[in-house]
Amino acid sequence: MLSLSTGIRVFVCTQAADMRKGFDGLSAMAADVMKQDPLSGHLFVFRNHRGDRLKMLYWGGDGLCLWYKRLEAGTFELRKGEGGVVEISNAELMMLIEGISMAKVERRKRFSLLHKSAPAISL
Repeated sequence: MLSLSTGIRVFVCTQAADMRKGFDGLSAMAADVMKQDPLSGHLFVFRNHRGDRLKMLYWGGDGLCLWYKRLEAGTFELRKGEGGVVEISNAELMMLIEGISMAKVERRKRFSLLHKSAPAISL
């Protein structure tokens, strides 16, 4: 089971990656394609062209870590994004890994203190 702390952001590369790439090649993609620092401590997700392989790269504090999954059937379905990168939540990452289609998932309305129409509070 993969467990992430709430402070870790998850960035998905929308450009297909060559799964022969290792630490250095994926770090270069995170920097060049995704415009993110691979040593930031955040998680970077890469998918191959066929969609049946997924690699995740993250900085573990003293070195880079690589997680790899190959599906025997089916594909990993990613959301479309612009600029080569999409940021997803930790929950969305778990759904992606488990094979849940992100295109068919609907987020229900929730309360937010940052809602635009919320009245201002003065003290």
